[in-house]
Amino acid sequence: MANHLVPSSESVLQALRTVQDPDLKKDLVTLNMIRDLQITPPGKVHFRIVLTTPACPMKALMENQSREAVQAVPGVTEVSIKMDAEVRGRAGNVKTSIPGVTHIIAVSSGKGGVGKSTVSVNLATALMMDGAKVGIMDADIHGPNLPTMLGVTEMPTIESDAQGKETFIPPIANGIKVMSMGFLVPADQPMIWRGPMLHSAVVQFTHQVNWGELDYLIVDMPPGTGDVQLSLAQVVPVTGTVLVTTPQEVAMQDVRRAFTMWEKVRIPILGVVENMSYFRAPDTGATYSIFGQGGGEILAKKFGTPLLAQLPLVAAVREGGDIGRPVTLADPTSEIALRFRDLARKVAQNVSILVNESTDPSQIVQIGKFN
Repeated sequence: MANHLVPSSESVLQALRTVQDPDLKKDLVTLNMIRDLQITPPGKVHFRIVLTTPACPMKALMENQSREAVQAVPGVTEVSIKMDAEVRGRAGNVKTSIPGVTHIIAVSSGKGGVGKSTVSVNLATALMMDGAKVGIMDADIHGPNLPTMLGVTEMPTIESDAQGKETFIPPIANGIKVMSMGFLVPADQPMIWRGPMLHSAVVQFTHQVNWGELDYLIVDMPPGTGDVQLSLAQVVPVTGTVLVTTPQEVAMQDVRRAFTMWEKVRIPILGVVENMSYFRAPDTGATYSIFGQGGGEILAKKFGTPLLAQLPLVAAVREGGDIGRPVTLADPTSEIALRFRDLARKVAQNVSILVNESTDPSQIVQIGKFN
C-alpha cells in the first residue's frame, strides 16, 4: 500500500494565502496572522490565527474560510485552528506614549448631556468582555462621574520608585482599570480650575498612573473643544476619536465643531455614535423619535466617517450607570447590550484598519496577546 501523502508547510501556507482579512484587504500569511504551523502524520494540520484585536467581528468568517482552504490541500486529514489575538500599535510616534498602553481612544461629544460617559463605560466594558485589557480615564475634570458609573469601591493607591517618584495605581472595577478626579476630591467639591491646572491633570493621569499593560485606554472627554482636548492631543499619541451625538440639530452643531477640532490636531475620527436615537414603548412596542431622527447618519455622511451605532433610549442604561453595573455587563443578552458589543467590535475593527493603512507591516509593534 502506498504511503499517505503528508502535506508540506508551503502547500498549507499557499492555501492560506487565498484567505483575506476582509478589513485589511490582505491575505493572512502576508499579514503574519498564521503562527505555529505544525503538520503531523498522517495529515493533521494545526496552526494559530492571530487577529489584530480580540473584538474582531470577522473572527468566525476567517476561521471557517481558513479551515476550508486547508482541508482542500491534498493529504490533509484533519485541521485544528486556535484563534488568538495581538493588538497592534504603531512604532516611532514622536509623542510620549503611555508605557504599556497600545491604543488611546478618546470619546468626545462637543456637547454635554448626550450620553458620552455612558458610551465610554459600555464601550470599555464590551471590549473587556471580548478579551481585551482595558482601562478608562475620566478626563471630565469638572464633572467626574465614572467611579459611580463603574461601581468603584476602592481608591487608587500610591507607589514610589527608588528615586522617590510617586505614581498612582488605579483601582479595578468590573475588570477595567479606572482613574478619575472623582477619587481625589470630595464628591460635592467643585473643580474651579483654569487651563494650566487642567493640563497638569491630563499629564498626571496619563504619565503618573501605572496603567500596566492595556490594549485600549478609553478616555471620557469633557464637553467642548477646550484645554483638556488640546492637552490630550499634545501629550499622548491618541489613536482616534469616537464622536457621540444625539439626533437633534443643537447637539450636531457642537459635534461638528468637535470634528473640526480633532481634525485640526490631526487625530483620526473612528466614527459617530448616535445616542438616544429613539424610545420604544414597553407596553405597545411603538417607537418615538424624541430627539429627532437621522442626525447621526447625516453627520457621518457629511464628514465621510462611519456611523458606528444608533443606540435607543433605554431605562436599563441609566439604571446601570446609577448602580455602578453597566448594562453591557448586567444584562449581556439584552438588545442594548448587544448594540454596545457591536459598537466595540466596530471601534476595534476601525483601529486595526487605521494601523494597517498608516504603518508599514515591518514597523508594526505587536503588544497584547490573548490565549
